[in-house]
Amino acid sequence: MSWSKVKQQLESFLTPALAGRFEYRATGYRYLPDKAGLCYIAVDKKNVFNMSDVTTSIRWYQTEQEIKNDAQLQIPIHQDDIEAVRKETNGLVPEERLHVMARGRKIAALAKELISAQSALSKSNFMVVANQFLSKPIEESLESKEILLNILALADRRVGKKRLLTMREKIHLKHPVVQYMYELRLSTM
Repeated sequence: MSWSKVKQQLESFLTPALAGRFEYRATGYRYLPDKAGLCYIAVDKKNVFNMSDVTTSIRWYQTEQEIKNDAQLQIPIHQDDIEAVRKETNGLVPEERLHVMARGRKIAALAKELISAQSALSKSNFMVVANQFLSKPIEESLESKEILLNILALADRRVGKKRLLTMREKIHLKHPVVQYMYELRLSTM
C-alpha cells in the first residue's frame, strides 16, 4: 500500500481533538532503494518524534544506567514485588532493604525493555508497523511493547477517556515518547 493511502487511513482513526495538531509525515528516496525514508510525527507543526533520530525533543536512553538514574521515571512497586524478593532471599534481608531491592530489579527489567524497544524502533519500517496497527484490534496495540503501536493507539479515536484513565499506572512503565502522547491526549479531553 502506498504511503498516501496508509496516511489517509491513519488520519481517519485520529481523534477529533488532535485533528489539525497531530500529523504523520514521511520522506522517501525514490532512486535510493537502500536508503529508507524518514518517518516522523509532528504535533503543532513541531517534529516531536523521529523514528531513528536521537535529537528529537523526546528523551532517548543510551544506556541502562541513564534509565536507572532518571529521577523523572516513576516505577510503582507493589506488595507482591516485595514479597517476591522476600521469598527469594528466604527472609534474611531487612524490611527497609526489600523495597530498594524490588525497585532495583523492576528498573533493571524495564531498562532492558526500553533499550530493546528503542533499538527495534530505529530499525523498524513505519509502513510495516502502521499496517499492523490498521489490522489489529486497538487493545493489542495499547498493550504492545512496540513504541510506535502505542503511539498510534493513543492518538486513535477509539480510545476514550475512561480507558485512558485506567491506563495511568501502566503508562509510567512505557517509553517517554509514549508518556508524552498519553499526556497530550489527556490534555485534549
